[in-house]
Amino acid sequence: MSPLNSTSINNATIVRPEFFVISGFAGIPHANYYYVFLSFVYAVSLLGNAFVMFMIYADHRLHTPKYIVVFNLALSDLCGSTALVPQMLDTLLFKSHLISYTACLTHMFFVFWFLSVQSFILALLSYDRFVAICFPLRYNEIVTNKSMFVITTILWIFSGTATSIAVIFIDRISFCKSIVVNSFFCDHGAVQLLACDEHPPSAIINWTHPVTILWVPVFFITCTYVCIGRAIFKIADASERLKAMKTCTSHLILVSVFYLPICTTFAMGSAIELNAWIVNMSLTTVLPPMLNPIIYSLKTEEFTECIKKLYRRKKINFAVRNK
Repeated sequence: MSPLNSTSINNATIVRPEFFVISGFAGIPHANYYYVFLSFVYAVSLLGNAFVMFMIYADHRLHTPKYIVVFNLALSDLCGSTALVPQMLDTLLFKSHLISYTACLTHMFFVFWFLSVQSFILALLSYDRFVAICFPLRYNEIVTNKSMFVITTILWIFSGTATSIAVIFIDRISFCKSIVVNSFFCDHGAVQLLACDEHPPSAIINWTHPVTILWVPVFFITCTYVCIGRAIFKIADASERLKAMKTCTSHLILVSVFYLPICTTFAMGSAIELNAWIVNMSLTTVLPPMLNPIIYSLKTEEFTECIKKLYRRKKINFAVRNK
């Protein structure tokens, strides 16, 4: 039985496969150890981000504009890892390389939706730092709980809409070259390359989508930090200058961990070998969600202080119950 079937849309016949085959690594021995490592990273990411979300929700002292954004970052990290890693492990570790056409597009949507939100939330955190350092006296006036809630909601909706458009364009092309997706998940670019047409409409989306969700946020973050740098060097007191720089360090580490590998990979394009591409992209998508709770939250003074107070309160309650 042929894996292809056809559907007529607006008098045009669209050829779709019943399923795709996710290729994964090609000729790498002991790849299972790498998948086990990804499982460990996923478990740590799940626990870390769930803990951060619980702390922000439970402690009213963290109900601030900054931590509304951090909560959304943790949520997108948790959802993004959950959308990608279990399916990837089922496909590659347990050799279930076949994935139905509908499941592939659904998987593609959720992976890119949460990846887009992560990117935009990191840009929003740079906006928070920009206002805090460049306009410290107006920070509480400009950055409010309501404004951050509205902005984060818009980012979720915009990311979902942009990703939906990309998936809809994929669903409007015919596939006749192959059913093998050269990736570790249903990647938009890898699926689009299987189209019968050399230059389908989805090829434009395949170019504009990375620009929208990666390069635009990178440009925005760069601009904000240029302004932040100028503002910091205008501070006369050395200790105050150092304090201002420290408030940006954690965010800059997160930006570097998230954007450098993925932007380098996209810039190199087809020049990078498939196995190296899979390792780079898989680490890029699973490591930042694990590191974000450690770097941005657990190393932040107010957050660690809330953890200490929660621990002391639990310790006192435990001692009272055991008297």
